[in-house]
Amino acid sequence: MEPNFYLAHFTLAMALAQKHDYITAISEFQKAKSLSNVPWNYAGLGYVYASSGRRQEALQVIADLKAKAKQRYVSSYAIATVYAGLGDRDKAFEWLEKAYDERSPGLTWLKAEPMLDSIRSDPRYADLLRGMGLPQ
Repeated sequence: MEPNFYLAHFTLAMALAQKHDYITAISEFQKAKSLSNVPWNYAGLGYVYASSGRRQEALQVIADLKAKAKQRYVSSYAIATVYAGLGDRDKAFEWLEKAYDERSPGLTWLKAEPMLDSIRSDPRYADLLRGMGLPQ
């Protein structure tokens, strides 16, 4: 109904990413990003770049998010999702630990976040859930 509602584009892009329709997901994330400068639009785009093998673009998104963090709040959780997409478990958990320390609101999605599917089998994931008092 509202073609300029960025959250609709973000949500559609997330669904497309789960279907591995990365080309269309990238297009939707880019549209969402053009409509709203929120860090989650960047993180989603970075995750899809990473998941589709576009490593350099994903690393650029991480650099952009870190630069934005010098001017405004950017959740460490958002950065962790891009690292998870890249398959860099150590960096993903490093940033999830930062998210835990900063009490990032993104952690409320920890158990359901599809962008973290690739790291759920890691024992550090269970440790993080336990540290938050969440059932595994």
